[in-house]
Amino acid sequence: MTLIKSISGIRGTIGGVAGENLTPLDIVKFSCAFACFLQTRHKGTTARKPLRMVVGRDGRMSGDMVEKLVTGSLLGMGVDVVELGLATTPTVEMAVVRNKAQGGIIITASHNPAQWNALKLLNEKGEFIDAGEGAEVVRLSESGRMVFAPVEQLGKRTSDTKALAWHIDKILKLKTVSERDIRAAKLTVVVDGINSVGGDAIPRLLKCLGVKKVIALNAVPDGRFAHNPEPLPAHLKDLSKAVRENQADMGISVDPDVDRLAFVCEDGSMFGEEYTLVAVADYILQHKKGNTVSNMSSSRALRDVTEKKGGRYFSAPVGEVNVVARMKEVKALIGGEGNGGVIYPPLHYGRDALVGVALFLTSFAQKRKEDKNFSMTAYRKSFPAYVISKNRIELNPGTQVDKVLAQVKKKYSRERMSEEDGIRIDFESSREWVQLRRSNTEPIIRVYAESTTAGKADALGKRFVEEITLALGKK
Repeated sequence: MTLIKSISGIRGTIGGVAGENLTPLDIVKFSCAFACFLQTRHKGTTARKPLRMVVGRDGRMSGDMVEKLVTGSLLGMGVDVVELGLATTPTVEMAVVRNKAQGGIIITASHNPAQWNALKLLNEKGEFIDAGEGAEVVRLSESGRMVFAPVEQLGKRTSDTKALAWHIDKILKLKTVSERDIRAAKLTVVVDGINSVGGDAIPRLLKCLGVKKVIALNAVPDGRFAHNPEPLPAHLKDLSKAVRENQADMGISVDPDVDRLAFVCEDGSMFGEEYTLVAVADYILQHKKGNTVSNMSSSRALRDVTEKKGGRYFSAPVGEVNVVARMKEVKALIGGEGNGGVIYPPLHYGRDALVGVALFLTSFAQKRKEDKNFSMTAYRKSFPAYVISKNRIELNPGTQVDKVLAQVKKKYSRERMSEEDGIRIDFESSREWVQLRRSNTEPIIRVYAESTTAGKADALGKRFVEEITLALGKK
């Protein structure tokens, strides 16, 4: 069906024709190419001190097969492999540093449906490689010029079974995380683990944080997703119901690799994944004035709370590596993406739902200490009111997206506009914006629109979807 090579990694659907899907041949080829890339980058590695890489995967049905192909390929390249097995994306990122490795591969297609999988590539800092480096890996994979190790120099395989425990311990030691306050709040929390690694990792974290009662849904990591894995309101009806039925304080939803985080309020309503980062950033900025960063598809609410606290807000193109680069550039205290991705530099430069949970619960528990009746709905109402309408347009092979976007640019040339990531048009007079961009992970155009009410946001998004659809000749 699809094979996509982008800044987000090498991603595709399992099965089908090599070169058009993510098949065993493609997996081997790209794994070896990345090993070759790292061997060139770290020329000090030798047969006596070989390259070391960390490999971990989410709970997808294809994960075990892909993991074996990746690991075998790396061993064949003479790379020593540290296997994590089932692991969250942020845990793999941190494990690269923990194991003093020169890189890592995360086997996950994040929020994509079950038929998808991907190889996400990490450098020695446990951070995603950038677009230029990714392009070099693709070039190496297409050249086929990779030298495999002789039998006496094949890589060795070891396991790191303590990576998640170490990750959680690092979170507990953060000055901005208070186990005492969370324990005192005596919280009841429902967790939707989407039948992947979050079904184990999030409950383990919550118990370490002192949450009184944890109720786990879809906790078996067999990859048979109980619903669409993207943590959006339409997919979280069972979680909302469970929160209400158990009279829980909140619900927590993560995606299959646990780098996105969304909350459900005590009445079953959505806190809003856009407001995960807003709430956590607001809490951090209470302790120290500073800058924040989010991608250009994120709510302007982060800008509002940052400026209210005396800091400066900066935007970045979509993609974790872009957000991280901008965060380092402006020395941001916190950043992330409006899809529920929280990046907190004191822990590491990666989207991390676990640290997001710990910071959010600390903030909520401290407010509960001040007001014993404080609720998630009250917490949500404390922030600026914006609503994003997220729309998508399916693309056929060969669609001339740039030509269509150029037509939109011309039509709205009098408005404030940015072309750093697709096209973002800000209508300052109405506090609205719309962004049109080709996805890095799927063959679609994303059309995001934000306004002060759901009706206005939906109307704005629908207007642009219709304009683009007409320009594509689909109507």
